[in-house]
Amino acid sequence: MAKITDRHTRTVAWLKVILPLAALVLLSTIFLVSRTADPDAAIPYATVDVTGRAMDPRLTLPTWSGVTSDGATLNIASAEARPPAEDRPASLSALRADLDTPDGVETQLQAAAGTFDPQLGMVTLSGQVRIRNSQGYDISLPTVTARTDATRLEGEGPVTALAPMGQLTAGGMTLMAEDAKNANYRLDFTDGVKLIYTPTN
Repeated sequence: MAKITDRHTRTVAWLKVILPLAALVLLSTIFLVSRTADPDAAIPYATVDVTGRAMDPRLTLPTWSGVTSDGATLNIASAEARPPAEDRPASLSALRADLDTPDGVETQLQAAAGTFDPQLGMVTLSGQVRIRNSQGYDISLPTVTARTDATRLEGEGPVTALAPMGQLTAGGMTLMAEDAKNANYRLDFTDGVKLIYTPTN
């Protein structure tokens, strides 16, 4: 019995020395074998330009939603947005806006680029803007300015449009609330309007 106790005591005494030494060896191996970190290297699965993002901050797939004073809902989305600077508002790319008025008309606007100034409540679409609505209008023009606080779209021509009554061209267009209380809206084509009338059967 005394031999077993002595053997156990010696084993415990050796383990008290061996285990701490083994822990020290393992810790030193971690620091000696580990690779030097490269601060310039991007995350292996990242597909963005880290340096470019740091120098040129931007938002991916931003959205904005609101309700105008006349009760229309306006939703704005873009592929990418860059924050405003001292001399320019926020810039947008691959821009889309959805305007739904209380009278049930749905209007979609698409543009290659644009700007957004929330303080002025203005969105400007540019780069061949296309406007389509649920009443059958399909309009193309270079630039459109939209307000975010009221239903008002103003476009600068040349305007080409496919309408329910035919094909028309104009120098400009305006969509606005004629009577916000009664939800009456008016789409006007201005400056030398020409219509090729297509009779319906």
